[in-house]
Amino acid sequence: MQFKSFALHPELITNIETCGYITPTPIQEQAIPAILAGEDVLGLAQTGTGKTASFALPILQKLLSGPRKTVRALIVAPTRELAQQIEENFVQLGANTGLKCVAIYGGVGKQPQINAIRAGAEIVIACPGRLLDLMNDRHISLSRVDTLVLDEADHMFDKGFLPDIRRIIKKLPANRQSLVFSATMPAEIRHLVEEILRNHRVVQVNHLQPLAKIAHSYFNVAEAGKKELLKKLLTSDQMTSTVVFTRTKHKAKNLALQLEKSGVMAVSLQGNLSQQKRQSAINGFRNGTYQVLVATDIAARGIDVPGISHVINYDLPDTAATYVHRIGRTGRAESFGQAITFVGNDGLKMISVIERNLGTKLIQKKLDNNIVAGSGSVKPAEVSCVTQKSGRHTPAAMPRPRRKRSSNFDFGLKAQSNIR
Repeated sequence: MQFKSFALHPELITNIETCGYITPTPIQEQAIPAILAGEDVLGLAQTGTGKTASFALPILQKLLSGPRKTVRALIVAPTRELAQQIEENFVQLGANTGLKCVAIYGGVGKQPQINAIRAGAEIVIACPGRLLDLMNDRHISLSRVDTLVLDEADHMFDKGFLPDIRRIIKKLPANRQSLVFSATMPAEIRHLVEEILRNHRVVQVNHLQPLAKIAHSYFNVAEAGKKELLKKLLTSDQMTSTVVFTRTKHKAKNLALQLEKSGVMAVSLQGNLSQQKRQSAINGFRNGTYQVLVATDIAARGIDVPGISHVINYDLPDTAATYVHRIGRTGRAESFGQAITFVGNDGLKMISVIERNLGTKLIQKKLDNNIVAGSGSVKPAEVSCVTQKSGRHTPAAMPRPRRKRSSNFDFGLKAQSNIR
């Protein structure tokens, strides 16, 4: 199947080709026809499989007819980074259509966002808090919205955004199309999603498992040995671009500073940074100025940087779902990636939970003698990397990932709000 089979507007087909897309991903292949037909959709798929384009393309197609210069599509996202990423996708895919979009989020001034709305933006991508602020101040009306998208819905519901989401939905027309997308959807919150959708279609593509081109391994290492182990791993020439996840903002900041002092080009991304510094960190990581991005889970949702070769869980994630979101930063767009987890003795049970979720074993790697180890019972294996096939791991030489630089395909953070 090709994108032309969806009977999209010729300008959209041109933009798709400019972006370098060739054939639809499984989630796009299933979701786009349903959305074009006007159905409500619950889309579940792994991160990095093209969920954004699966709703952006049919929304753009829909907006090409009907009224202009009024908000008709609302996409709600849990983090400013994800809102920016979605905006960039709309800008790229909607080029030369005359449609306008704006991302609305906190941490920056309101006036430029208000000005973009007044200038006639048809597409609004918003974080709940700032959107409610603008609604309360009567700077935005949702009375003509005909398409609602909740992206990363599990994150919004799980992190306490549900009351805000309900307040927003009350201001929307009852006669609208609603789309909910997520990489995971725990059973305990599925009924909350179903309150929003009507006679919906479920599009599900292996949503509980990460991409197959990611190799999984772990080190049983004591807390005192983590820093030395990380520094040693970062000397590998295969680690061309690495995201390191920590549990706290304080640790992310300090670890990045310590890596920088040891000669590693590292930068942190965490909630205490201003929006300007967040963008500077992402831009530097994207263009290769920084080799390592040390981040809290704020980066597990919405950070789409091409060519990330490795994800390292410096601190063990709290849930198997968080593991999936973290490692989804690598192995994107048909490339290979590696996910490495540091785990102490108290975290070995979580490794078992993650393995059950993946449906396969994580390979335990051997520590050097000078690094403080944990006392896990699993016998270490001498491996440099692993591949996945049919649920079994085998030693393999991982091809060295190519570090992609910014291009017109990369959805860079400098994209303009107006789609020209």
